[in-house]
Amino acid sequence: MNNEEKHPKVFELATLILIIITSVIGAIIGIQIIVTLGVTPNTAIIGALIAMLVSRIPMHFFKKYQSIHRQNLIQTAISSATFGAANSLLIPIGIPFVMGKTDLIFPALIGAALAMFVDSFMLYRLFDSKLFPAKEVWAPGVATAESILAGQKGGKRAGLLGIGAVIGLIGSMLSIPMSAFGVAFIGNEFALGMFGLGLLITQYATPLFHLDLSSMYVPQGIMIGAGIVALIQAGVLIFGNKGKIDVESEEEMTRSSASAKKTLGLGYLLYFLISLVVAVMGGLYSHMSIGMFILFLLYAAFAAIVHEIIVGIAAMHSGWFPAFAVALITLLIGILLGFPHEALAIMVAFSTATGPAFADMGFDFKTGYIIRGNGKDKQAEQEGRKHQYHAGLIAFGIALLIIAASYHFLFSQKMFPPVDAVYVSTIKAGASIKIAEQMAVWAIPGAIIQLIGGPSKQLGVMLATGLLISTANACWAVLIGLLIRIVVVKIWGKKAEAPMGILASGFIAADALYSFGTSVFKTIK
Repeated sequence: MNNEEKHPKVFELATLILIIITSVIGAIIGIQIIVTLGVTPNTAIIGALIAMLVSRIPMHFFKKYQSIHRQNLIQTAISSATFGAANSLLIPIGIPFVMGKTDLIFPALIGAALAMFVDSFMLYRLFDSKLFPAKEVWAPGVATAESILAGQKGGKRAGLLGIGAVIGLIGSMLSIPMSAFGVAFIGNEFALGMFGLGLLITQYATPLFHLDLSSMYVPQGIMIGAGIVALIQAGVLIFGNKGKIDVESEEEMTRSSASAKKTLGLGYLLYFLISLVVAVMGGLYSHMSIGMFILFLLYAAFAAIVHEIIVGIAAMHSGWFPAFAVALITLLIGILLGFPHEALAIMVAFSTATGPAFADMGFDFKTGYIIRGNGKDKQAEQEGRKHQYHAGLIAFGIALLIIAASYHFLFSQKMFPPVDAVYVSTIKAGASIKIAEQMAVWAIPGAIIQLIGGPSKQLGVMLATGLLISTANACWAVLIGLLIRIVVVKIWGKKAEAPMGILASGFIAADALYSFGTSVFKTIK
């Protein structure tokens, strides 16, 4: 961003009007699609396109939307509202409803809402730190940024993006996961290689070897082992004086290790206090001894912060995040710890509220980071990110109001996210020592692989992420994409990476738009 150019503020009339409108649209889209299809669409590019189209209206007032920074605020808002309403609010409060504990819905809503705001606050304070570097992949954010820049600059960039979009649309229509294909062009080769391997194993374990990995708790065990090591690595990275990463030196970042330390400590404290408030509101203390109650509070806060960090790491490297799977793992551990059903419902609702909004805001911040010049001007970057954060907060507030006003109607019509039924059936089924042993056995290779790759490659977490995702043929999209990338760079050198990145953004953008369109069509149908 030019030093003399002032970044638009969210409370300017032109910006605020479209933020509110798109936030309402985003929240409604998120609610409708999560209850009918069980997924949440990425609406960031939709928001950017709305701002671009509005800017073409031949009136002076609408010319303000030609600002790429204002378009960035609009896409941040609609995306935040979509994931906030669907993943951070509706999924959590649907858990006590499905369980038949309607008295816990309101405490769950309060807990989820507070956790959502803390979740976004932590990402705002952690983005572009050693733990979550801005120069990492954050692929959907790259795709949105390239779309915005292409709309402004045109030329060769727009041509490459258009070619990528056409190829992406054709591939998506042929049921090829083009987002996975595109990510392979711009992500860390080692991390994505393990991600692709995990997807490959998941796709062919049952048809070729008659192995049901989920029933054997292989993915869950590997994620637990890799996750524990990843958390230790994150701690060393942030709290250790000699922590280093391959991406860039700390001097180039806008968030210091000292700031990240305070954020993690404050985040855990806030999650602990929220879990206490929700536990008291839900009367959970009457179901547990004092010792068990304290253990519950400590574990609920831990589960929330672990959920957002693991989901954030997976999203940063692959553009995909196994939020449901990680929440299910924290639930299984909670069951093994012996918490009563009511406490488990609140705990998983609480931890589920973190993660998706965290990862999605990471994508939005990446978009802003690119269009503001990739961090060359630290002051401009921090200023722009602050306005994005404020746009996200407004969107979360609107999502909360819409959920609070609509959940009675939704639940009266038996409309709730399908994943809630899985959480509840898991709680009712309970866990056993055998399950614990199976997860413990597979945690060992997960920990070893994560340790070998280190914090910059996240091999264990990415392998587990692949094992936990069952999108058909995504493995081939990732692996073939990586092969093409290696061959192209080998022939044309590093200069080929920039145009490949723009093409990949077209693949991802087209896939997101096609998925969004088909999702809306299915809900209408």
